[in-house]
Amino acid sequence: MEISEQRVLRLTLVLGVIGTAVVFAKLGVRDALGFLAGAGLSYLSFRSWVRLAATIGDSGKRPATGSAVFLSLRYVLIGVAIYAIIKGLGSTPAALIVGLLVSFAALTLELLWGAVGPK
Repeated sequence: MEISEQRVLRLTLVLGVIGTAVVFAKLGVRDALGFLAGAGLSYLSFRSWVRLAATIGDSGKRPATGSAVFLSLRYVLIGVAIYAIIKGLGSTPAALIVGLLVSFAALTLELLWGAVGPK
């Protein structure tokens, strides 16, 4: 089964927009912005993993030290961003955390589509 990274990224965007609208309708603008920020971080995180995998796959070599350092430090940067979003926007941590899971949901949908979709 082949996973389409582009389809996962598009699904991430679609789920992010739909989720933001639902959270806005149920919880208000602050939590909707928190969800949207989490979905944005999720999108960027998945995209960076795809880019790293493509770099390694194309060359067969280990990534540059700068890439490895960035990948390690990005979790620290994501943590700082989460703190700033919660404090700055007044969003609830739950809305932000669910937003961070958007690319996981998109990847799950892609895997399910590959398993049961047309062959």
